[in-house]
Amino acid sequence: MTVPSPASGARAREPFQPARRVRAFGTTVFAEFTALANQVKAVNLGQGFPDFPAPAFILQAAKEAIDGHLNQYTRSAGHPRLVHALSRIYSPLFGRTVDPLTEIVVTTGATEGIFATIQALVDPGDEVILIEPFYDSYPASVTMAGGVPVYVPLRAPAGAYSAREWSLDRDELARAFSPRTRLLILNTPHNPVGKVFTREELQAIGELAQQHDVWVLSDEVYEWMVYPDASHVRIGALPGMWERTVTLGSAGKTFSVTGWKIGWAIGPPHLVHAILMAHQWIPFCVATPLQEAVAVAFEQAEARGYFQELVAMYQAKRDKLVRALEQAGLTPTVPDGSYFVLADTGHLDVPVPQGERRDVAVCRWLTTQVGVAAIPPSAFYSPGHRHLVAHLARFTFCKTDEALDEAARRLAVRLGSG
Repeated sequence: MTVPSPASGARAREPFQPARRVRAFGTTVFAEFTALANQVKAVNLGQGFPDFPAPAFILQAAKEAIDGHLNQYTRSAGHPRLVHALSRIYSPLFGRTVDPLTEIVVTTGATEGIFATIQALVDPGDEVILIEPFYDSYPASVTMAGGVPVYVPLRAPAGAYSAREWSLDRDELARAFSPRTRLLILNTPHNPVGKVFTREELQAIGELAQQHDVWVLSDEVYEWMVYPDASHVRIGALPGMWERTVTLGSAGKTFSVTGWKIGWAIGPPHLVHAILMAHQWIPFCVATPLQEAVAVAFEQAEARGYFQELVAMYQAKRDKLVRALEQAGLTPTVPDGSYFVLADTGHLDVPVPQGERRDVAVCRWLTTQVGVAAIPPSAFYSPGHRHLVAHLARFTFCKTDEALDEAARRLAVRLGSG
């Protein structure tokens, strides 16, 4: 294509640059490693999407919704049947009646819930506290709102075997607050650590939020994947926290339909209304027949014992992957929640190209040479803290048993003697 010359006397146009808010963004680590896994036919234990069918009852509900002609716009804040179903599910969990019409917004996946919430609550120059490792959309959303991320890492003792050993330094967290702090983002159950924050930990975070008059965005998309000996506590249900907390959920995680992109934000009316004001200009509304199907799934889930079956399935897959990593000589951090396992790769003698982070080189080597894709967790850290996970790799177990068994075989063949 030929670029036309500027008109006589006009200033020559400078080379194209995107807007500054996106100029530093690159390809996500998930896209990069999934593409690499596909290229070399590796078992993809990197990106966290189930490779098995969703439950038949939610698929049938979607088909019936489409055949029933629920194919036009629905209410911007959420399809009526879905917000009422969510109210029935969540009201007992928060110990209060959640108003389906004023305290819930259905979003295009929890990721849009993150984006819309930050757009609604954060002004340019406001500081947002992010706990590392973070879901990589958090800092991107803060940046696009003109906010300033402030990072506080979880830390683990050497040789940590359990996710509960990862903890926040409370003094370090307290120092992160300033007069400019507007929002703190929390993720529990946590990706990628698998940590489920305890009541005491959440109370300490809540006390700081109240002391500094800060909002909390609590990303709880793995809420139904909490394993025995751990208990999921909702920070929005703690004293004094409902009024300042937005809680996110996800149908993609709950019902293994990540491609449907159905999420929700729950909170007090003033925060939910602000989120709706942003949401109405992002997608306006979310896919009507899929919202109808998720509503039906929630209406049937408890009678079917679905949540108990989900936990049992994922616990068995977690234990299978943990055994495979141990047998390959990779020390795992056993998660109490979510569907991820961090593994220590410190003993692996993998060449690291100059200028590349070690965990990136190791995950690329695992993908191309071992045939098992993992994600380098430094992608979930600020530059100043990436060294904390140089010897770790993130694996997911939301895969078929056949895929997990094949990954175990490949790990054992290539690493078992090491």
